[in-house]
Amino acid sequence: MKEVVLITGANGMLAKALALEFDGEYTLKFLTREVKQENAYRWDINLGYIDPEGLKGVNHIIHLAGSPIAEKRWTPERKREIKKSRVGGAQLILDELQKNNQKIDAFISASAIGYYGATTTNHIFTEDSPNADDFLGEVCRDWERVAHSFKSNHVANKIDVVRFGIVLDRDRGALKKIAAPIRFGLGSGVGTGKQWVPWIHIADLCGMLKFVMTQKEGGTYNAVAPEHVTNNVFTQKVAAVLKRKVILPNIPAFFIRLLFGEMAVVLLAGSRVSSTKITERGFGFKYAKLNDALRNIFIKTD
Repeated sequence: MKEVVLITGANGMLAKALALEFDGEYTLKFLTREVKQENAYRWDINLGYIDPEGLKGVNHIIHLAGSPIAEKRWTPERKREIKKSRVGGAQLILDELQKNNQKIDAFISASAIGYYGATTTNHIFTEDSPNADDFLGEVCRDWERVAHSFKSNHVANKIDVVRFGIVLDRDRGALKKIAAPIRFGLGSGVGTGKQWVPWIHIADLCGMLKFVMTQKEGGTYNAVAPEHVTNNVFTQKVAAVLKRKVILPNIPAFFIRLLFGEMAVVLLAGSRVSSTKITERGFGFKYAKLNDALRNIFIKTD
């Protein structure tokens, strides 16, 4: 009998890609606010509700659900929504499992490189670095804390926390937004352009989640490719693959702050983050270089 994997955030780009990655090897279930498929089950964090059928027979849970960080200005209400969708979602699952006295093999929680804070520095952050004392750092800290409580409360045999960089996919997410103006000759860097852009191809992220789920021991891992690039370099490489040129000056930082308010730090700052730990555990990146990742996404080289 196939093991059962439950994935939260059924309508997100990563959940859909994971479904293809796991197809045939596992029985998949999804938790979602809007049920659109046979193996999806409704949950509502605000109401504290999970369809009990969704958790039945589950061996592994991959918690991806969360309101997008960079979609809207960070009003106080939006900040509460960002945090509750992640921390509250994990807590709701934990409470439901405890209520039913149900144990699972593994709880794999998404987190983000925002854990290290919105700073631009030549320091390379590792999984042992402390969380930053800012909004994203605190959200990630609390998100991960709930994940670890699955183990401390003896609900999951092991815990994995995977801190995502910018996930590259052709049709959804950050890359689509970056590529759109470049296609029309309107692309440019942001701010100084010297901020680092930790990135990962969506295929590698899916492979990494599968890899950590099947390991005997849990851990915390940075989901970023080994190659470090700045915002200016990233923009130039996207333009080159699309056979365009970047001729406009960088968008000034003050204008970005005017448009996005506090959320502007997501665009204007970025750190270097290490992926050494996951490679030392035996994971191999298919797209370790940005050129290769972009060529696959836009030209479909394999």
